[in-house]
Amino acid sequence: MSSIDSQTNPASQGVQTGEQPAEMAIIGLGRMGGNMLKRLSQRGHRIVGYARTATTVQQAVADGGIGASSLEEAAAKLGRPRTVWLMVPAGKTTEENVQRFNQLLEPGDLLVDGGNSNWNDSKRRAALLLEKGIHLMDAGVSGGVWGLKVGYSLMVGGQREDFERIEPILRDLAPENGYGLMGPAGAGHFVKMVHNGIEYGMLQAYGEGYEILHASEYDLDLREVTSVWQNGSVVRSWLLDLAALAFEAEGTDLDQIRGYVEDSGEGRWTVQAAIDEDVPAPVITLSLLMRFASRQEDSYGARVIAALRNQFGGHRVMPGESDKQA
Repeated sequence: MSSIDSQTNPASQGVQTGEQPAEMAIIGLGRMGGNMLKRLSQRGHRIVGYARTATTVQQAVADGGIGASSLEEAAAKLGRPRTVWLMVPAGKTTEENVQRFNQLLEPGDLLVDGGNSNWNDSKRRAALLLEKGIHLMDAGVSGGVWGLKVGYSLMVGGQREDFERIEPILRDLAPENGYGLMGPAGAGHFVKMVHNGIEYGMLQAYGEGYEILHASEYDLDLREVTSVWQNGSVVRSWLLDLAALAFEAEGTDLDQIRGYVEDSGEGRWTVQAAIDEDVPAPVITLSLLMRFASRQEDSYGARVIAALRNQFGGHRVMPGESDKQA
């Protein structure tokens, strides 16, 4: 059994006996937000969903959610005190939504930022909202497109009472023991940032290892190599399971994928934090620099990383040369 199968969290977990279903709005129904709404709705919670496109909201309703056509309507459909969870891109879009909900919400309401925001922004936003009595929690969310099936790892920052208030939601989003309060405002996004920095290094190691195998004098079946590694080896992991899926879907040459690897910010922030704290982090730093290199020259190792990121997060891949010519 692969680690993907063994982590599956049964849909029957749901609301505990004697416990009232939780209620929340999710703003942003993309790859992760839409699946979070579906997972929570399957487990008996009342979830209001809003996205900018009507068809996305309609899908949320089909998945068991309650549709809203505006931020105002999403807030109005919640009983007080309200909980609103943002699953929108970090940066300008998150900032705009925080500022808007600073006007729409009231004292005692709670706003959760589930995007990959910089932890310094999360601390600032928490202080801003608290001036009006609105609470903010920052939630680092990991799980990608597999979260609907196996659950999401949730690294949360904020006040203990707010954490306990939304714990029924966190428990049903996560696999067993897959969530926790990391500390005060900003701590959740800080831990998620370092998590992603570690991910950079792990992906780079797999990419380099597979490239050495691919370039060797031996006619290696990388699917067979991966299958052996998946069982008993010290490098077995969920990422290795995803490598097996990627090779099965794309072929071991990965010639339909360009070795172009994006970075979403967390790796840069992790390296900067390491510099600020005088912590040597050569692996994470070099893995970030290799992502920059991938944009200048195609390599097989970069193709492996691009394929793995597509498998676990649904991140887009650039077409390879053979795909362009088809």
